[in-house]
Amino acid sequence: MPRTVLVTGASAGIGAATALAAAKAGWDVAIGYGRDTAGAEATAAAARAAGVRAEILQADLATPDGPARLFAAFDATFDRLDALVNNAGVVDVAARVEEMDHARLARMFQINAIAPMLCAGEAVRRMSTRHGGAGGTIVNISSVAARTGSANEYVDYAASKAAVDTFTKGLSNEVAREGIRVVALRPGLIYTEIHAKGGEPGRADRLADQVPMGRVGSPDEIAAGVLWLISDAASYVTGTTLDISGGR
Repeated sequence: MPRTVLVTGASAGIGAATALAAAKAGWDVAIGYGRDTAGAEATAAAARAAGVRAEILQADLATPDGPARLFAAFDATFDRLDALVNNAGVVDVAARVEEMDHARLARMFQINAIAPMLCAGEAVRRMSTRHGGAGGTIVNISSVAARTGSANEYVDYAASKAAVDTFTKGLSNEVAREGIRVVALRPGLIYTEIHAKGGEPGRADRLADQVPMGRVGSPDEIAAGVLWLISDAASYVTGTTLDISGGR
């Protein structure tokens, strides 16, 4: 029976690339998304073309009950969960910390940190041998910003991703003997729509010279890393964070 992976934020960018890479590797794919139904459907169609099952699952992870709704939809659609990729995330317009208000910070941490933690908890209840599961893998998508801090731009985003890194280590230790591996992946500068959503579509190219390799990465390069992390080839890898950042 094919294994099943749930990818959040899979209507575009890294999430869509990850879902498609998983499909090409033979995984059935649950495509989590918030608002972009057309993008989610396009991802599903591409995955199905690879010969696997792919279904879209809508849930707003900006709301407190979003993760529970997502997993309720998953349970109504799929019989097994083998991997969760916590990819959904947001950024805001560039600002200094003294310009940020509570609403911005609450939204940032709800989507980037709280929702992944709740989704991971839902996954543990389904995967853990402690709960009768067969094990699995959780991959949390972090960011190199968690190390750099993103001063004068996205300190709030960086802090939310640093929370993801710490959460990854703590959860991995909790469930390491319950058949679950928990890892994080920190992308560097990647060509995705998130830069435009932050108000600067050309941001990746502007910062490319800061990357030791001198170029911006692609969603497919991140997806390849995720696929390795959820594969049997990474069976002794847990509690760690993989940087895919061109050396940044």
